[in-house]
Amino acid sequence: MTTGAPTPTFPARPRRSRLRTYLPLGIAAWLVLEIWLLTMVAGAAGGWAVFLLLVAGFVLGSVVIKRAGRRAFRALSEALQQQQSGVLPQGERGSEGNGLVMLGGLLLMLPGLMSDAFGLVLLIPPVQKSLSRYAERTFEHKMREATPGTLGDAFQQARMHRPDGKVVPGEVIRDDERRGPEGEPGPRPPLTG
Repeated sequence: MTTGAPTPTFPARPRRSRLRTYLPLGIAAWLVLEIWLLTMVAGAAGGWAVFLLLVAGFVLGSVVIKRAGRRAFRALSEALQQQQSGVLPQGERGSEGNGLVMLGGLLLMLPGLMSDAFGLVLLIPPVQKSLSRYAERTFEHKMREATPGTLGDAFQQARMHRPDGKVVPGEVIRDDERRGPEGEPGPRPPLTG
């Protein structure tokens, strides 16, 4: 039975990005490959060897993360001290790449041999430099491509108070105007729409 009401039209859903589509599949494949590799190594070298490898990776990863965190905190405190003394802080060469070192340490801490291999690769300084340059170029490119209404536009409008200039009409009602003679609250005004 039709009522003559127009059929509601819904806007087309935006297309899912490739990353959101294939990331769960990639994580599942990674986990299956890690488990398979651990079982192969356990079959060849024994369960205790695999256990010792996993414990050693966890300990090494925690040492790497702790060291990179200390280095980052020291660079931050030196920059704050220089800023308080009126000197412009200068970036030190040793403070670059702490994020990638921490990511490498985190990958070392995760149980698995492939994650350990990728974590060790991230600890190599030339790899860190090339990855950081690539990430910086990609970030700058994405910021230049940002269309209005996206996260990039939000960064550019962060300092604006009301970019659209909308005014909300309203009325201010003070509590002290509605009090009766003994300080009791008076009747509330009627709600009108």
